[in-house]
Amino acid sequence: MPDLGAIEWSTFLGSEEFWNIVRVVLLIGLGYLFLRIGTRLVIRFASKRLSDQAAMLFSKGVYFGGLALLIIIVLQQLGFEITALLGAAGVLGVAIGFASQTSVSNIISGLFLISERPFAVGDIITVGDTTGVVLAIDLLSVKVRAFDNRFIRIPNENIIKTEVVNLTRFPIRRVEINVGVAYKEDVGRVKALLKDITAKNPAVLDEPEPLILFSAFGDSALDFMVGAWCVKTDVLALRNSLMQDIKERFDAEGIEIPFPHMSLYTGEATKPFPLHLVSDDTQPTEGPTDSTAAD
Repeated sequence: MPDLGAIEWSTFLGSEEFWNIVRVVLLIGLGYLFLRIGTRLVIRFASKRLSDQAAMLFSKGVYFGGLALLIIIVLQQLGFEITALLGAAGVLGVAIGFASQTSVSNIISGLFLISERPFAVGDIITVGDTTGVVLAIDLLSVKVRAFDNRFIRIPNENIIKTEVVNLTRFPIRRVEINVGVAYKEDVGRVKALLKDITAKNPAVLDEPEPLILFSAFGDSALDFMVGAWCVKTDVLALRNSLMQDIKERFDAEGIEIPFPHMSLYTGEATKPFPLHLVSDDTQPTEGPTDSTAAD
């Protein structure tokens, strides 16, 4: 007696539906493989001719465009009417566009960022209270790694609307340090010491030359500003070393760095504060400081 299951299975293997399934599976597998290989080739080609963020966005556009084309071809092989699907997709796209105005705004802002190029991948930027290294610039957001290793995602719309400071756009930067000395100190001597300190620091560039300014008469000090130029990668190290050098040199030269003083006035209607006098051979005593306090 013939095996009906074997006959049905062999009939299915020779049917057109089976070979359609085989074609779809091969199309999906080979198409996705070629898509990944093509995307890598595009990235390699674009990175030599475009900036990092432009090459990244271009490769993503190629990937998603190829993926959409692959899906359309697979749907055609499965017998779907592409024209009707595209019409439905258009209506759905309009509805999604109205519902996701923020995303559309971020995409438009991302295009402005790409064309304007205020910063690139690898730059250190400050946006509001956030400072970090730019990891990626996408159509919706900019990814930043903060110095404490936090991952921060900033929407493109926020970046377009606020001030962005690029700390590494130019190869050199100026480190500015404010220094205060006592009013009794000689201004010319202080400026000469500060100039000598910057000249002996190996991280300070000779050109442009350091800037030493007598900037202001402060509340409790004469204020000076030291501006020293360095390579952008040495900013933090130079700031730390200059501040340490200034403190050690001023201590060695007897230059006083004052601290703010505060005087307390309680008004005429308030009695004088009591004083606690402590000495080596007597016990602490407490009492009024003048005859008015005894009344």
